[in-house]
Amino acid sequence: MKNDPHAGNRILSGGAPLSRARLAMIMVHGRGGAPEDMMGLADYLGLPDIAIRAPEAAGNSWWPDSFLAPLARNEPGLSSALGVMARLSDELAEQGFGPDRTVVLGFSQGACLALEHAARAGRKLAGVAGLSGGLVGTADGDGAPQPELYNHVEKKFAYDGRLDGTPVLLGCHERDPHIPLARVRTTEKLFQDMGATVTTQIYPGAGHGVVEEEIRALRAMLNG
Repeated sequence: MKNDPHAGNRILSGGAPLSRARLAMIMVHGRGGAPEDMMGLADYLGLPDIAIRAPEAAGNSWWPDSFLAPLARNEPGLSSALGVMARLSDELAEQGFGPDRTVVLGFSQGACLALEHAARAGRKLAGVAGLSGGLVGTADGDGAPQPELYNHVEKKFAYDGRLDGTPVLLGCHERDPHIPLARVRTTEKLFQDMGATVTTQIYPGAGHGVVEEEIRALRAMLNG
C-alpha cells in the first residue's frame, strides 16, 4: 500500500513460544538489513525464555533518508514503521504480553525506530535497547544546522508519557558515521526526564556496529 509501505510485510517469530516465555522482545533491523539479522542476534544473546518477533521493512529500509533529516523526507515510511511497532505491540498485549512484559530493541535505523516508538508510547516497558541509534523527534526544529548533528537542524521532542522504572540501554561509537554523539546524549536526557533508568555506553573511536560489551549489557538488562 503506497501510504503504508510496511504493512503486511513479514514478521518472523523465534525464541520461546509465548506459552512459556518470560518476556517478548520486538527486534528491529537496520537500513539494508532483514529480520533474519535480528534472529541471528537473538541466537547469539542466548536467552531461551524470551519470545522474539522481528518485523521486516519494505525494501529493507524503514525510511529513505537520515533520521536527522526533516520528517517529511522520511514519510510515509516513518509513520508506517511506527504503525508496525504499535500493531505488533497490541498483538502481543492481546496474548498476555503487555508493555511490562515487552522489550523493544533495534540496531541503527531500527534502533531509531525502537527508541521513537518507546518514547511516543510513553508507557513503562520491560526494556528498551537502542544499538547505534537515537530518537527521531516529533517535529522539525527551526534553528540553524549544527555541526555536531552532522549539519542537520535539531528536532523538537514532545513526549507526554512516563517510562518510570524502564531500563534503557543506549550503545554507540564515539564517532559513528550515521549517529551523532550529540543526538545520543539528547536521547539519554529525554529518557531520563521521562523517568527511565538509562545506561549509556559510548565506545571509543569510529564505528557502527554491535560490540561485545553491548551484548554483555543486553544480557544483564534482559536477565535483570
